[in-house]
Amino acid sequence: MRRIAVWGTGNMGATAIRSAVAFPGLELAAVITSTPDKAGRDAATFAKLDTPTGVAAGTDVDAALAQCDAVAYMASGDIRPEEAIADIERCLRAGKQVVTPSLYSLYDPASAPAEWVARLTDAAVAGNAALLVSGVDPGWANDALAVAAAGLCTRIRTIRCQEIFDYSTYNQPHAVRVLCGFGGSMDDTPMMLLPSIPTMVWGGNVRLIGRGLGLEIDEITEKVERLPLTESVDNVLGRFEAGTQGAFRVQVIGWADGTERVIVDHITRIDPACAPDWPQPDQGVGDHRVIIDGDPQLSIVVRADVPGGTRADGGNTTAANRLLGAVDWLATQKPGIYDGLDVPLHPPLPAEVEATRWI
Repeated sequence: MRRIAVWGTGNMGATAIRSAVAFPGLELAAVITSTPDKAGRDAATFAKLDTPTGVAAGTDVDAALAQCDAVAYMASGDIRPEEAIADIERCLRAGKQVVTPSLYSLYDPASAPAEWVARLTDAAVAGNAALLVSGVDPGWANDALAVAAAGLCTRIRTIRCQEIFDYSTYNQPHAVRVLCGFGGSMDDTPMMLLPSIPTMVWGGNVRLIGRGLGLEIDEITEKVERLPLTESVDNVLGRFEAGTQGAFRVQVIGWADGTERVIVDHITRIDPACAPDWPQPDQGVGDHRVIIDGDPQLSIVVRADVPGGTRADGGNTTAANRLLGAVDWLATQKPGIYDGLDVPLHPPLPAEVEATRWI
């Protein structure tokens, strides 16, 4: 059994706790929180588990690192990247394998800031440890699944990784209202849609897919569309007034020799009736797709649901499981930074461990 410390108790931290308790070959050993009021609470309270885990959240990082073999770093890194890098560097130097979705720029280490790569590589070598960074939207759909699907085609014109989602089911008010701008004025551009931000978030995925298929992406452009609500709506996040932002579509487009090749395409609504002419999910509140225009024309539609949760919870669970599933594999590799194409989608486990997945 490999002992896991989960760093963070927010949306992804809670998901990682839930996964770590049940994932084959893993044991939840510690939970790290930066909030003193959360210290002492059983991890089950964050993950909404019925049975206590016996692991209490704590603020003592060194104590947590002493109890684990690997760290699932789930604290936010989008508006605090330097702090996140310092935290991850600390874990690596302590000899812990680290998996995280928190550093967008490291989705493709080959195009990441050289200073960050050097710092984290040095830390990994010093601690004889390894790092995997993969996304939460979910990362595997924007890299490994797309590259695997391309292997079923003889010719490829474009690859599109698409997320279609109703964000009224995503119970993260700050992310929904502030970062994404739902319910905000159409005269104000939310942070997520500011120029260069979409490329910062998804450009690494675009380059990674290109690199995985022998294609050098020489330019990345962005296309952002926004539409207002035609009527006011109420949902679990509150009231969203008519005329405020109700939907957006952002496309991050990778070009090679003047041709569009790889597109990450997010269609996001706060109400399913908004933007009726844009792509809609096949069923329910959302899905993820890999669409290959080629020979053959190939579409893969993925949906994830968890008992008692939303489809957003299901997607987050697959993202957490992708990361946690890499821990054992990372422990067998040379020290360094690995990406979503390096790590198999289903890293091999001993048969007796794999068998525990069946319920």
